[in-house]
Amino acid sequence: MNNKIHKIEHSLVKHSLSVLRDKTTKTEMFRRHTATVSQIILADVLKNIATKEISVETQLGVAKGHKVQEKIVIVPVLRAGLSMLFPARDFLPWAAVGFIGLERDENTAIAREYYQNLPKDLGNKYTLILDPMLATGGSLVDTITAVKSKQAKSISAVCIVGAPEGIKRLQTEHPDVNLYITAIDSHLDENKFIVPGLGDFGDRYFGTE
Repeated sequence: MNNKIHKIEHSLVKHSLSVLRDKTTKTEMFRRHTATVSQIILADVLKNIATKEISVETQLGVAKGHKVQEKIVIVPVLRAGLSMLFPARDFLPWAAVGFIGLERDENTAIAREYYQNLPKDLGNKYTLILDPMLATGGSLVDTITAVKSKQAKSISAVCIVGAPEGIKRLQTEHPDVNLYITAIDSHLDENKFIVPGLGDFGDRYFGTE
């Protein structure tokens, strides 16, 4: 596997992903397991970010501690990416949040941008792009292009399920971007949906099926 693709292997991820795939899973449980999967992926993404040593006063003395030094920006791809934003904010409450809104044309499967609100300068920041489903790769590639236009220092894409077609496009157009993902499925069907996938993520998460 390409060294820019990081497949997250974890027993709790395997369990939660099975719940997400199950077509009988209701919205409340779908949201709960989305949070579990998202936080485990993010823990892996962030395990090596820079820290500095600090001293911490405990009730019984002084302990050596660490403080995260990275300036982090979280960019969820609307709307499904919001599902991963909430657990990300639990880990990174101080992080700035930017937004990219992309809408897929059901006839062409091409994403159209309808909203963008990013910090003006990403040059000294570590940017996490959140998009649970990597299908054709169009939305993710367009988001990365927009983030790069703000001179982002380093970018990681964080997804839950992907298809080989989307991963190939990401590698072709943005070979410098790290991808963190829990499952790479078989293929896209004629409607550009991931097979076996888990259905329309946004509809299932927000209860709009």
